[in-house]
Amino acid sequence: MSDTSTVDKGARSFYQRAYEDADAHPEAFWMEQSRRIQWHKAPQKALSSNTHGGHDWYADAELNTAWLALDAQVAAGRGDQAALIYDSPVTQSQQTITFSQLTQRVSKLAGALASLGVQRGDRVVIYMPMVPEAVIGMLACARLGAIHSVVFGGFAAHELAVRIDDAKPRVVLSASCGIEVDKVIRYKPLLDNALSAASHQPDACLILQRPQAKAELQEGRDHDWMTLELQSAPVDAVPVKATDPLYILYTSGTTGKPKGVVRDNGGHAVAMHYSMEVVYGMRPGEVFWAASDVGWVVGHSYIVYGPLIYGCTSVLYEGKPVKTPDAGAFWRVISEHKVTALFTAPTAFRAVKKEDPNGEQMARYDLSCLKRLFLAGERLDPPTYHWLKERTGLPVLDHWWQTETGWAIACNPVGLEVMEEKPGSATVPTPGFHVSVLDPDGQPCAPTQQGAVCIRQPLPPGCLQTIWQDDQRFLTSYLSAYPGYYLTGDGGYFDEEGFLFVMGRIDDVINVAGHRLSTGEMEEIVASHPAVAECAVFAIDDELKGQVPLGLVVLKDGCEQTEQAVCEELVALVRAQIGAVACFKQAQVVPRLPKTRSGKILRRTLRQLANGEDYAVPSTIDDPAVLDELAERLNQPPG
Repeated sequence: MSDTSTVDKGARSFYQRAYEDADAHPEAFWMEQSRRIQWHKAPQKALSSNTHGGHDWYADAELNTAWLALDAQVAAGRGDQAALIYDSPVTQSQQTITFSQLTQRVSKLAGALASLGVQRGDRVVIYMPMVPEAVIGMLACARLGAIHSVVFGGFAAHELAVRIDDAKPRVVLSASCGIEVDKVIRYKPLLDNALSAASHQPDACLILQRPQAKAELQEGRDHDWMTLELQSAPVDAVPVKATDPLYILYTSGTTGKPKGVVRDNGGHAVAMHYSMEVVYGMRPGEVFWAASDVGWVVGHSYIVYGPLIYGCTSVLYEGKPVKTPDAGAFWRVISEHKVTALFTAPTAFRAVKKEDPNGEQMARYDLSCLKRLFLAGERLDPPTYHWLKERTGLPVLDHWWQTETGWAIACNPVGLEVMEEKPGSATVPTPGFHVSVLDPDGQPCAPTQQGAVCIRQPLPPGCLQTIWQDDQRFLTSYLSAYPGYYLTGDGGYFDEEGFLFVMGRIDDVINVAGHRLSTGEMEEIVASHPAVAECAVFAIDDELKGQVPLGLVVLKDGCEQTEQAVCEELVALVRAQIGAVACFKQAQVVPRLPKTRSGKILRRTLRQLANGEDYAVPSTIDDPAVLDELAERLNQPPG
């Protein structure tokens, strides 16, 4: 397992065998896993060093990722199976697209892109809402060997311009609009403003006209998506090197020079196929739903590539967990489309729990098809875990990964064996990831001792190759702090049984009078209060102690206690469980917390705001108005 693991080998033989094989003989292990997929040219060598400072997988091999996801599935007899189920409560529409139909549309759109000059190695920026054409665009790029870079639909024009200048696309794919609950967001003016601000100019833009808003097309540059797709001839998949980039994905919260994570084709395909079985326990033909967005890594890995490469049906959902139309939205989708496994962020279920604490909406639907719930994207707090466990009776499986890794670093490996569920733990390292918790001197921490969570090199297939056009930044950001290891940037610990607990970003540790305390631990305690729907604990400056914690909490709907009473109980709760050393004396009730569109709480921005520091409104924020609300609240004495 890891430097601090004591997992019992006898009790966990299937997992242990896989983990130890991958750990001791990574080249042999991943060469064996490479046989999961069909190659145009099969690899003869598994691992090699690259010029970026990391490692390559299957450098002598060739394949095409879109062909694996489409043509190979049709050839295997899945042509009439649903590949995508598009469910859009915001437009009150649904569409089922089979593998054969998706293959046809992707091959024709690839022909359209080729007619605009797109070739192998060119970049294409995709700025789209959650519609089938977003997936079709990604796969069409992969079919040509072009590199796509999906920018979350609705990003501000400046942020889009920065990414266009970094990726330098030949073509931009976009739509006339997106829809946020009941609000139409016009994309085309945002795209036009971005292109006006960008130094790089694409040769063409392909615009999907949606009935909710028509876009004006610029003659000579802009093309109508459906017209060009329909009139284009289909093209065959172009074999590429396994090490050729499949996509560039800019990490959320990027400021200044963007950080574009580069994902390869070959290692990524192998990792996706392996993870669908081992991490998620899926079988070809079953329905998998990642309730995320194609603008995030979860959407890349588990809306598009993972399910399709593995032969599963994938749900593409254009809606929210609540308000489209209510807190039963997720349960309806699961029931109607016979979803086997759902993967979403804890914040989605905190929103559901806040509006439907007793699960009355859930009771309206037949959920007998659902086997497992997967949570990731942020730490799964124990109260949300217990609420889901009590309401559904299903396995509730936390797992932990990053944009950079592309798939789970740690999980409950249900495809090998089902392990104990420990609330707050992502369970154990996934086979292929040698996880260590290191102290500042690079030495392994003892069980329960917190430190920097690192991954020993080589990273397994599917992880980032480098940062786009910036190898030095790749080395500095990830490989320099602990030689021989990849620095995740998260802190955590292993318990005595080898279960991994990830407690949050390293920079979220509070230094109170020389004592280093975890915000994740405090948040876990605060969130356990029955009146709290969600919370954030972060450091604010203090003249005497350097830093002290401040807790902001959102109360559940229908809470009958006064705000003051809840805050007093929270202070007492943290003191009782951590002690006076925590100096947790300030809690405040707020109407809502600032989050990214993927649901992560913007703790760094909260720290800056509470400390009176200058801050930039993050490009990923869901609703900037919440910061103005909080600024007014935080200027008042704490509750």
